[in-house]
Amino acid sequence: MKIKNIVKDEICPVSTALSIIGGKWRLQIIFQIGMEKRRFGELKRLIPTISEKMLIQELKNLTQAGILNRKAYKEIPPKVEYSLTLEGQKILPIIDQIQDFGTELIEKRNNENS
Repeated sequence: MKIKNIVKDEICPVSTALSIIGGKWRLQIIFQIGMEKRRFGELKRLIPTISEKMLIQELKNLTQAGILNRKAYKEIPPKVEYSLTLEGQKILPIIDQIQDFGTELIEKRNNENS
């Protein structure tokens, strides 16, 4: 793995990436959308611990960052679908690695407690 120290005045790629995908909810939202189109209500059910206000805010942030597409249909009741952009799809392998890491930690802890 290539790790490079960043000089103070350089733009840090890790900081840049984390400014877009960092935080408690963003990776969970990206993971739940995956390669499917999801509506707001579906996401709320899939991530039940997120507040409605926070979900709205994070969807807006991810859309503005170019990670999500937002498609609004002109019908009543209003219908809005979210999907990953090509940039957003690049994050899925990273999430897979994080998921594998978490699974290994859980298994290790379970084996230690057995």
